[in-house]
Formats: sequence, structure tokens, C-alpha cells
Amino acid sequence: MRPCVALLSCRPVTLPTAVASAPPEFAADGPLLIVLNAGSGRADADETQRTISAILDAAGRPHEVLRIERGMDVAQVAAEAVRRAQGRRGAVVAAGGDGTLNAVAQVVLPAGLPFGVLPQGTFNYFSRAHGISSDTEQATRALLRARPEPVQVGLVNERLFLVNASVGLYPQLLEDREAYKQRYGRSRLVALWSALVTLLHVYRPLRLQIECQGRQQPVRTSTLFVGNNRLQLQQIGVPEADLLAEGQLVALMLRPVRTLAMLGLMLRGAFGRLGEAEDVLRFGFERLGMRPAAPRRTARVKVATDGEICWLRAPLTFRVSPRPLWLLTPLPEDRVEPA
Repeated sequence: MRPCVALLSCRPVTLPTAVASAPPEFAADGPLLIVLNAGSGRADADETQRTISAILDAAGRPHEVLRIERGMDVAQVAAEAVRRAQGRRGAVVAAGGDGTLNAVAQVVLPAGLPFGVLPQGTFNYFSRAHGISSDTEQATRALLRARPEPVQVGLVNERLFLVNASVGLYPQLLEDREAYKQRYGRSRLVALWSALVTLLHVYRPLRLQIECQGRQQPVRTSTLFVGNNRLQLQQIGVPEADLLAEGQLVALMLRPVRTLAMLGLMLRGAFGRLGEAEDVLRFGFERLGMRPAAPRRTARVKVATDGEICWLRAPLTFRVSPRPLWLLTPLPEDRVEPA
């Protein structure tokens, strides 16, 4: 029998959370505090900064660039950007990949400031889903005319995620992929090879206690993946992606399967057909509790949020944030359709 079948009915009926907060004060000529990750993506950070500054200077838009160099704490730099933007009707802009966006948004969200994006990463799921170009020049020009719009974000305990959060095999895949990238460079081939190596090792499935809409049920799964990005879910073939527009998150749980079957699931996802797999359970929710079935007194769980690994104390609660992130969204004529 497939696990956790009862949770398929976990459908809240509340209105989307992201419309419940008043928009922040924002001036079209307000300062832009740009947090630039010098190590994101493949572009030269100095050239990226020159491009951004040249466009903003030509437009007469006040701005400051706060660079994140190797070894620096992203949260501290983002907090300084928030401090400088507050009271000036300005905005904080993250220039980096999804991990950088996550770290900066973690600080911006409670401050209630507008949040801008200049994508510099490899996948850029968050920016692409909102029509923001991956070309720095084009994205900067669009930022000049962008206006704040409420965007739903997810939380696992109090940690924010823009794209996805997960426990189990998926965080291990991400951790191993990063180690391989450090040794062999960033490429899709390296990412694929690291995934194959990870899957060839024996991985013990998770035994979890899941709670949703007042129902509790034990499950056994190789991974629990929670999505908050319509583009990513659509690309792997998950029809529940439309539930995000209803103020929900989307959960995927994979049955424990052998290596060859897991490779088959990966191929289905690569070809946009994961939703057809019988070994994947999918459902929408607004709040989902999770803990190890036999937790230790101080149980900690490895969690991936937007590609970054952390350890959180159990139990975990996945939920829609009670406040939206006010994203500086391009005007319709500046939007770029995701490739």
C-alpha cells in the first residue's frame, strides 16, 4: 500500500496568505541597497558590479553595492543593507543565485522592505518564475521600473524558502553535488555524475510521523520534498503546481525504492513526467508537521532550503509564511518568459 494516502485530502480552504499584508512604503526614486555575492554563478563579479552601477548611475538612481566576499556572513551583510534602506523608502536587492536570494530574503522578510533580484546563479528558479531576466543588464533596467508585488514564501520552522525545502535523500544529493563541484567545477555533467554516485550508496529510508489538518500518520519515505516554485514543479511534471496560486505548498514523498527505480524517477523528472510515477505521493497543504518516528531527545534533521544545507531541531513544521515577500516585479513589458 502506498504511504500516507489519507493526506491526499489535505486541502485547506483559506484564502492565499500573500494578500494579507499592507504594501511597504517605496519610492520610485528610492535608494537600492544591492547585496552582491562575488562568488555566485560564472560571471566576473567586478564586471557585474560595473554593469549594474553604470545603468543605475545613468538613470540617476541612488544605490550602494555591498559585496559578499569569500568567508563573509551573508546574513550580516544583508542586515546592514536593511539598516541602510530603512526609513529611506528604499529596497534591498540580492544579486546572486537562489541560495543568496534565500539568505538575503530571510533578513528582508521580517523588515517588510521591498526585495529586488538580479539573478547570477545557475538555475535561477525564483527569478525566472517571476519573469526576471538572467541577463544582468536587462534585469537591472527592468529593476528601475519594477514595483513591489506580494509573493508567497514558505517556512520550515522559522527558516524561509523561496523555491523548495526538503529532508532525506534530496539534501544528501545536494550536499554531495556541492562537494563534487568544489573538486571538478560547476556543470550539469558534474551534477549528474555526483547524483549517480550518491544513489549507488546504500541510503536508509526515513521513518516519519506526519501531521496535516489534524491527521497523524506514520510514513516511510526516501525523501520529503516541499515545493514553492511553480516553474520547477511544472518542469518535473507535477500537476499540483497550480495549488501554489491558492496559497498552498506542494509536498512530494518518494517511496523507498531500489537504485534502478530511483534512477528511473530521476529520468522521469528530467523529462517532465514525475507526476506519472506510482512511487511518488503528491498533495497540497498550508501547514505540515513532521518528526522522526522514534526521535531522540535532541533530534536534529538535515534540511535543504533553496539548495543550502542546515540542521534544524525536530519536530519540523512546513507552512506558508503569514506575511508575503514584497518582490520588485518587472512591468509586463519587461517580463521575460522562462526558457
